[in-house]
Amino acid sequence: MEIFEQFLSKIDNEHQRRYTREVLEWVSSHYPQLVPRVGWNQPMFTDHGTFIIAFSVAKKHLAITPEKAGIDQFAEELEKSGYAYTSMIIRFPWDKPFDFKLLAKMIEFNLEDKKDCMTFWRK
Repeated sequence: MEIFEQFLSKIDNEHQRRYTREVLEWVSSHYPQLVPRVGWNQPMFTDHGTFIIAFSVAKKHLAITPEKAGIDQFAEELEKSGYAYTSMIIRFPWDKPFDFKLLAKMIEFNLEDKKDCMTFWRK
């Protein structure tokens, strides 16, 4: 988690910083095979050199990016959950508990779907 300390230190709101730290630590502890890194000024995790998941902080939410395929795969579940999302990000509001179960499904999907991927992004 040391790799994310500079990113986390720039989050002024203490609640948002703790919330983000909790999510990043959860990913690190549940998926120790993933490589943490900072790219494009956001924390992310990769596996065998390919992108798996990234996070970004906004005023009203923590956004996760599982790539378009990761969002498309869970579009119906996202609709039912009420989370706002686009083709590239899902917004998790700061004032609601984080959905770790959904995050795990997205990570598992990307790990399986990209197991033979030799590029950073899907083609």
